[in-house]
Amino acid sequence: MYFLGIEITPAGTRVVALDLEAAEVAAEAHAPHAWIEGLPPGYREQDPAGWINAVDHAVRECLAALGERRARVAAIGVAGPLRGFVALDVASRIVRPAKLAGDQSSRRQAEEISRVFGGAPGLLELLGQVPGVDSLAAECLWLKQQEPYHFQKTASFLSAQDFIAYWLTGERATESGSASATGLFDIRTRRWSEELVHAIDPALADRLPPLQAPGAARGSLRPALAHAWGLSESVQVGAGGSAPQLAALAAGCVTNGTIAVELGASGTIVGVQDSPVIDLRGEISALCSATGGWLGLATTTNAVTAIELVRRHYGWTPEQFDQAVASAPAGADGLLFLPYLTGESLPRLPEGCGVLHGMTLQNFSPAGFARAAAEGVALGLGYGVSRLADLGFEPVEIRLLGAAAVSRTTRQLLADVFGMPVVPVGSRQGAAIGAAMQAAVAFFRESGESLGFGEIASYLVSSEAHGRCEPDPDRHELYQHLMSRQQYLVDTLQPAGFL
Repeated sequence: MYFLGIEITPAGTRVVALDLEAAEVAAEAHAPHAWIEGLPPGYREQDPAGWINAVDHAVRECLAALGERRARVAAIGVAGPLRGFVALDVASRIVRPAKLAGDQSSRRQAEEISRVFGGAPGLLELLGQVPGVDSLAAECLWLKQQEPYHFQKTASFLSAQDFIAYWLTGERATESGSASATGLFDIRTRRWSEELVHAIDPALADRLPPLQAPGAARGSLRPALAHAWGLSESVQVGAGGSAPQLAALAAGCVTNGTIAVELGASGTIVGVQDSPVIDLRGEISALCSATGGWLGLATTTNAVTAIELVRRHYGWTPEQFDQAVASAPAGADGLLFLPYLTGESLPRLPEGCGVLHGMTLQNFSPAGFARAAAEGVALGLGYGVSRLADLGFEPVEIRLLGAAAVSRTTRQLLADVFGMPVVPVGSRQGAAIGAAMQAAVAFFRESGESLGFGEIASYLVSSEAHGRCEPDPDRHELYQHLMSRQQYLVDTLQPAGFL
């Protein structure tokens, strides 16, 4: 039996076919997305119609690889980015392009919402989180103020994953995990916040999708699509969710206190908890999980950017960069790189820049620069893990996903920074696998079988014991010192306007 997992990212759409019996990916395909060119500074938008074309292309390619086995596809799951909301009119036509991560156009509206509700303390009391510039709350207010015609024309707002699920099934809905990323949702009660929704516009409530349980099926695949793809009309579509939720599921993080780190286009740190994760400092985002619990989420924007900068500068392959990092001593002989090249979300430095500190004639070498870049990224991830620990997380190990998990040098560096074992997860497809797993749980529940998230995770998620890296106590002590130094530089340079 096969389950398809679809992941929508700003870069493109990935589709995987998960063979449940063999617990492996039987086929995989990818289709790129295009950005809209010529927009004002601070705008990052895509046409959601392009996502439909990419999904159609990637699904067809994946099913072609399955061949006759496509007849055994039972269900489909969809993962999407935290930001990527689609406005539809009464005829379900796209009203305008979707804003994605990195779009800063609604910053003033996020600040306005914050002022109305008493800043971060008031919003934490109301919602359990603080809606940011990347929230649907800020975007709706922006649309109302800047494009009132489009706002009045909009009949419904859907996340990227809910938009694709709607295209697949004809059913409009969302689940608490996706809803918790909108900034319009009370994560404690798992309900839309009537107070905040009404403050933006009294008619907004009718434009939000109804809520459903994360373990429920969204509906059946539309007959026209089933025929076009050569699938049964009984194929189900799962509730879907945001990429961090489903990446945590793919890492097997379904029990209280577990933490996963994914190194993809950004660095994502996700912790699973049985109660809401409320960070009064606002550094850890509170979300609902794909399993009915809660998540603490932190992202580091420059996890790849900083390393790519060094690689491009020296013309290195990933393997050559790895060798350079491994050849330099821990601490890079005092060279410290603050890798905030494109701004940063943790710490919050929206207009940040990179800083190379402690440079001497002795330590500024290609290997030293590479080591400092890798350590700068790892220290940022380590700070995120330490903040989760401050909020009550006590993991026994960190599960690692993403392409960077193949590097033993990276795994050992992270283990030394975190001060706990790092274990790579067998799956490299992250959220796409999580989407397929979620769809499988919904399918079996609809079939009358009691299959829970924990059970399917224990069966499907394999950790690579041979890739496990244990922390070195001396290096961990060194990195604790460097993390404090990194934070001191941030706290000193940022208020003075140098970062």
